[in-house]
Formats: sequence, structure tokens, C-alpha cells
Amino acid sequence: MLEQLNSIDQKIFFFINNDLSNPFFDWLMPLMRNQYFWAPLYAFLIVFFIKEYKLKGLYLILFLLVAFGIADFTSASIIKQHFQRLRPCNDPALLGLVKLRIARCGSGFSFVSSHAANHFAIALFLIGTFYQRWKWVLPAALAWAVIICFAQVYVGVHYPFDVTCGGLLGAFIGWGVSQIRKNILPLDGVN
Repeated sequence: MLEQLNSIDQKIFFFINNDLSNPFFDWLMPLMRNQYFWAPLYAFLIVFFIKEYKLKGLYLILFLLVAFGIADFTSASIIKQHFQRLRPCNDPALLGLVKLRIARCGSGFSFVSSHAANHFAIALFLIGTFYQRWKWVLPAALAWAVIICFAQVYVGVHYPFDVTCGGLLGAFIGWGVSQIRKNILPLDGVN
């Protein structure tokens, strides 16, 4: 059963990493997974939270950082260390088959994707916090997190199962932290 799941995971990986290969994605996808590319969005969120909610905005930032931190610690320090799955770009059995589209593969393990966990934690925290006020936050935040996950597979550093499970982990954490935030820190016009 596990071998069959691994085979399906590899087939989907090679479809995304090889078959969908094109010059536009080769340029775009490395950017989509780069934290520096998203720095203006993170800066906007910080400024928006503080400007819109004053002191409560600082607490919102704290809650968002808690969601991110739990997702990152759980994915990188607990799950990856337990499963120790090689990244596709580090797997000797796949040498020469994986198209690595970034400078280096990374030395960490693959399952689960911390990028996926972290960004889905942020996305679901934002959805859980702001959906009542702005319905567009749901498709925008989900699209953002999904694009980052897709990019992880496209550039060759994660399998689809890695990003799917990482995304589910992050979604659970982000949603949970947003619900705790609602009970501790109600916001005017938001819940």
C-alpha cells in the first residue's frame, strides 16, 4: 500500500516537475516560493494590523506569529525528523530525473513541507480572522498558499504528498489559532 502511494506521488511529482515545464513557470515558480518575494505582503499585513487595530493589531501579529511558529516547529522539528523522507532533488534513485530550478536543493527532509505548513497556517489564520468582514480573503489566501505549495513541487524540492500534508497541518493550526484568538481578542467588525 505504501509503495503504491509513493508511486502515485512520484508520478504526480514528475508530471508537475517535468511535464508542466515551461519558460514562464521556470521564471515564476522560484519567485513564488521565495520568502523575500513575499516580504512586501508581510510588511503590509503588519502595517495594516497596527493601523487598523492599534494595540489589538500588535496582538494580531503575535497570534499570527504563534500560528506560524507552531506550524514551523511541528513540521520541521517533529514530523520531518520522524519520517526523514529524502527530498526528490536529494534522492539518489532520482538522480538526473528531477529538474531542480533553484540554486540548491536543501539539506533538510521532505515530509512534510514546512513552506506548505507555514503558509497554510498564515492563510487559515487570516481567513478565520477576516472572512466575516471580507469574503474575498478566502479565495485570495487559499490561492496564495496553493501557489506556494505548487511551486515547491515544480522547483523539485517536495513531492505533492509533502505539500498536501504540510498544507493540511498548517490549515489545522492556523484555523485553531484564529479560533483561540476570537475567544481571547475580539475585534470590532471582525470575528
